[in-house]
Amino acid sequence: MNKYEGMFIIKPDLGEEEKKAIFTQINDAVSKNSGQIIESSVWAEKRKFCFPIKKNQEGLYYLVVFSMPPAGIKELRHAYTLNENIMRVMVTRA
Repeated sequence: MNKYEGMFIIKPDLGEEEKKAIFTQINDAVSKNSGQIIESSVWAEKRKFCFPIKKNQEGLYYLVVFSMPPAGIKELRHAYTLNENIMRVMVTRA
C-alpha cells in the first residue's frame, strides 16, 4: 500500500453540519476503496483564490493523508468528482 495526500477545495458557503457531512464522505470514500486514513484536518478556512473556481472567490481547504493500494485511486477520484460541493481535488503520492 502506498501513502497519499489528498487536498480538497470545498465551497466556503456551507454550514457547519454540511461541512462535517462532506468531511465524512471524503473519509468514507477512502475506507470503501480499501484505504486507511492516517490523518485528516482542515488546512485553511476561507482562503482567497487568484482566479475564480466555479464562480467562487474563496474556498475551504481540507487535507487527508491516507494509505491505499494504487488500484483504488482512480475510483476514489471519480467518487470525488461526483460531489458538487468539492470544487477541486488533488491526490499525490507522498
